[in-house]
Amino acid sequence: MTKPPFVKNQIYHIYNRGVEKRDIFMDKQDYLRFIHCLFALNDQASFKNLTRIPMSQVGLDSLEKYNTQKRKPRKLLVEILVFCLMPNHFHLMLRQKTENGIVRFMQKLGTAHAKYFNQKYDRVGPLFQGKFKAVLVEKNAHFLYLPHYIHINPLDLMGSKKMTSNTEKIKFLEKYKWSSLPDYMNIKNFPSVTQRDFLLETFKKNGGYRNDVEKCIKTSTEDGDFNLIRGV
Repeated sequence: MTKPPFVKNQIYHIYNRGVEKRDIFMDKQDYLRFIHCLFALNDQASFKNLTRIPMSQVGLDSLEKYNTQKRKPRKLLVEILVFCLMPNHFHLMLRQKTENGIVRFMQKLGTAHAKYFNQKYDRVGPLFQGKFKAVLVEKNAHFLYLPHYIHINPLDLMGSKKMTSNTEKIKFLEKYKWSSLPDYMNIKNFPSVTQRDFLLETFKKNGGYRNDVEKCIKTSTEDGDFNLIRGV
């Protein structure tokens, strides 16, 4: 897949999955550390030793502590608008903030997770199925659907429970920690990781973020527009 040119202030759907569709998150610690990396590596300053990022005890409390420590303010490479981590893949909705910001950020993120994962699980070789994939968000319909498409990904994990009510699906998504959706629903999860004002203001005009998520769940299996943004 040919990557689009990365332009400052443009929005992109970024995703990747494990080689041979293997899991890239095996336990809670793997998810937490990746989320910590989303925050810590989103900085124009270089991170000289990626393996020094803590492998344990990484969560909301440590992120908040890391965010308030005395250090130089971050200069963001990207704005992380939306994220969702699944067992064998991840989705990000990013807005580039500096020249080559997305490439620099994704190189740091991919290297950090692969090194950590291979060391922890005593494996060698590539972890991801090639380089990250990127799609420029150009159409308004794509922009409006993409956050919800990313956020409802965890419904695939419900298995036999997929036929439950939309209310139950919303509750399931709200409790799924490895996503930015709880923070969009005013449930404190990992608020330091994402920059949410832009999307919250956009969806405020449409009746609110929760309202749009509920509509999205109702139509996600039939809505042809979702074919535009399916990537994994």
